Amino acid sequence: MSEECIFCRIARKEVPTQPVYEDHDLIAFDDIRPVAPVHVLIVPKEHMVNLNEAGKNDVPVLGKALRLAAKIADERGVAESGYRVVVNNGEQGGQVVQHLHFHLVGGRPLASGLG
Repeated sequence: MSEECIFCRIARKEVPTQPVYEDHDLIAFDDIRPVAPVHVLIVPKEHMVNLNEAGKNDVPVLGKALRLAAKIADERGVAESGYRVVVNNGEQGGQVVQHLHFHLVGGRPLASGLG
């Protein structure tokens, strides 16, 4: 874990949050600046900056994060109507926090364009 990373600090319980899910590998919580009625961040507890740093050993945790996104989408009532799971990777990808995380976004029509 990184000393200064906000998500590492949340995982270490140094910054208060209300987890919607937590286990040994992941923590999930509502985004403080939601872009939709449902906007949950799913964060691996092990610090890695982005997908480029993820290795073969990280695949189980990343897969678990995607399954968790589907579970939370169901719990939040957006599984049937639709939702997005987004990873912003790098500066031009819109990544703000330099710790890999997934955005689960839903609860309203989302702009199309990616197909």
